[in-house]
Amino acid sequence: MATTDRQATTLALAHALSAAERGLAVIPLSRTKLPALRSPHRDDPAPSLCHGACGRLGHGVYDASSDPARIRELFAAAPWATGYGIACGLPPHQLIGIDLDVKTGTDSSAALRELALRHLFTIPPTVVVLTPSGGRHLWLSGPPDVVVPNSAGRLAPGIDIRGAGGYLVGPGSRTDQGVYAAAPGTEALPPAPCPRSLLRLLLPPPRAHHPTPPSAGGHGQGLVQFVLGAHEGQRNTRLFWAACRAYEDGIGPALVDPLVEAALHTGLSEREARATIASAARMTGTGHEQRLAGPGRRPRQPPG
Repeated sequence: MATTDRQATTLALAHALSAAERGLAVIPLSRTKLPALRSPHRDDPAPSLCHGACGRLGHGVYDASSDPARIRELFAAAPWATGYGIACGLPPHQLIGIDLDVKTGTDSSAALRELALRHLFTIPPTVVVLTPSGGRHLWLSGPPDVVVPNSAGRLAPGIDIRGAGGYLVGPGSRTDQGVYAAAPGTEALPPAPCPRSLLRLLLPPPRAHHPTPPSAGGHGQGLVQFVLGAHEGQRNTRLFWAACRAYEDGIGPALVDPLVEAALHTGLSEREARATIASAARMTGTGHEQRLAGPGRRPRQPPG
């Protein structure tokens, strides 16, 4: 078994390096299809929003690279890896994965054909990866200025979308369910451009506007505007500071949705925004912040 695993790891690395030659960023995967390297923050008392800034390995898709030296480093740190994941949403392809799953009572291929007829698009010749369960992954490329989110079953039952922040299991990967393989005749194709009609279906509907609740008053609106003015590199800091002020002033619960909405406009994900606000709520609990920061040390002035 150990010899077989070593062979699978060697093959996975070879396939990953081959994918990197095509400009695809990859990470090592375990037999469960999960990232092979565990998070270095798994024992942290609070959820971490680190995407690799700490310099350690184990940040999932945020470790993905097309640099051969980096890929070898990742696999050397995970000698049990038997597959590799291909990060979606990154240049040069801005890869979008259409995952046609096989589930009882659903025909995802028929659902995709129905969508194509209804919305007048055709899937062009592209890479097709056959999954061990009998499903298929279709590789498409997206425009560089469009962020396609991940979704499960939103397009149609049995159709999952792998977009920015997600990954596809690469052909040649060996998992507990079997081996992923490129469909004959498609392995050398580039990811085809996603049809515009299909691309529109993959994007989320416009979010409803959440006005600042009247109970929050002008101060609450000011905190929301403060978050909206954040640039990359200060988004979490500004959101955390604004949420702390809101909870300290008794308007935290009423301001959660407006703050989340503002954070989404700056580029944070909803999960990141809500985790940051939850951290602020814990930090400003009765007596809790004083114990952590000490008297007179709370950051009342907004960060730069």
